[in-house]
Parts: sequence; C-alpha cells; structure tokens
Amino acid sequence: MDEAAELANYLPVSFKTPKEEEYIDFLWDAFDTNYTHGKYQFAFLAYHMLTMSFVYFNIWQIRQTEPKDFAMGLIGFGKDIEKSLLEANSPFVFSTVNERSILRFLKLIACDNSKIGTYAKLVDDRNETAHPNGNIFYSTEAALDVKITEILRVVEEIQNHSKPVISHCYREFLLQNSDSQEREYPDPEDQIREVLIHGNYLSQRDIDVCLAFDLGEFAARPGYESIRELHDALVTKWGSPNI
Repeated sequence: MDEAAELANYLPVSFKTPKEEEYIDFLWDAFDTNYTHGKYQFAFLAYHMLTMSFVYFNIWQIRQTEPKDFAMGLIGFGKDIEKSLLEANSPFVFSTVNERSILRFLKLIACDNSKIGTYAKLVDDRNETAHPNGNIFYSTEAALDVKITEILRVVEEIQNHSKPVISHCYREFLLQNSDSQEREYPDPEDQIREVLIHGNYLSQRDIDVCLAFDLGEFAARPGYESIRELHDALVTKWGSPNI
C-alpha cells in the first residue's frame, strides 16, 4: 500500500481546473477504499486509470513542447481524431482514443516497440479484469502488490524517457518568461505556478528535472539575472532536486 502511493509523485501537483483535480482525487479514493476493504480487483482498476492518466499527462507535455513531432505522431489516425487531438484543451481528451493506440505516442520519447508492447500488456490486464468473465485475478493483497510494483517500474521508465521533453519545456519557459513586464504574472512564483506547472501538468518528478536544470548556458545572455530569479523562485517553492 505504501509503495502504491509513489504514483502520486508522477501525477500533476496541481491542475488547470477543479474538475480535473476532483477526478484524480476520486480515483485515489476508489483505490484506497477498495484496497482497504480487500476488493483488490476493483483497486487495480482505479490504479490502472491513474496510470493511464499519467500517460495522458506525458503525451500532453509532448504536444505542448514538441508540437511538430506530436503532429507527425498523428499519422495513421483518422481525420476526426487528428483534429480532436490537435485542438484538445485537456489531456483527458486523449481518453477518446483506444489506449493501445495512444501508447504509440510514446515512440516520440524514444520508447521502442518492445517497451510499448510491455505497456500495452497492462491495458490487456485491465481489459481482462474489467469484463464479467468469472475470474478474480487479484484476490489477495500480495497479488495486487506484485502488479503495482510492475506498474511503477513502467511509470518510472516512461518518466525517464520524458526527461529531455521536460528539460526542453523548462528551457523554453525560462527564455520566454524572464521579462516581468511582458509575461502574464509579474511575480515569478505566480508565473511558475500558472504557466509552467499548470500549463504543462508537471508532476513532482517533472519539477525535479527542472530543479536540476543547468543555467550555465544562459550565464552570458542578456537578462540572465531575470532567468536566475525565475529558477530561484522554483527552488524556493519546490525544494532541492531529487532525481
């Protein structure tokens, strides 16, 4: 049970809307309630939905940071789906696409077919569990804990592949938002919260990548002090890097 909570570090620390936050809280509550009462099969279903939400948030970050690559990843999808995903205003729009198909976008962060096949196996497990087939696949705490360990291994692996995207996202944020007269919020902490964290659905693990970002390349640039001010505000609010 304690290990299961680690997934929270890979989910957004805050959300654009209360409805999105309410949904994630609902899934955690469903997981905790079913786990506590020994309904491990249903606990797995809630945990799987949290995990797929993590995948959607990662794909959203690709879409925001690498829009050209994201558009290329839409090759093979129907025109209606392509339009829907390009115009999406929330990561949860990705739920309209078959889960196996949406996993293809992870190729954009260098996850090969073998890895994606492993991730797709989790979808198959969920499908078997969610259908009335007369089987209880997770009847014991130990059985579910084994599956949670497997899921967290997959989540960590995807997160590691996402680090270059997060670093690029943060680099562009620093460059585009250092001028307090031009950005949305003069206060650095407000700009970080609303534009960087909310806009990109950053998790604590994503923020850790930002905290470890090397500002050295900006040292000789005009406006370096403003860039440093933004980064220092992130460090003050979110602490030391932990990656």
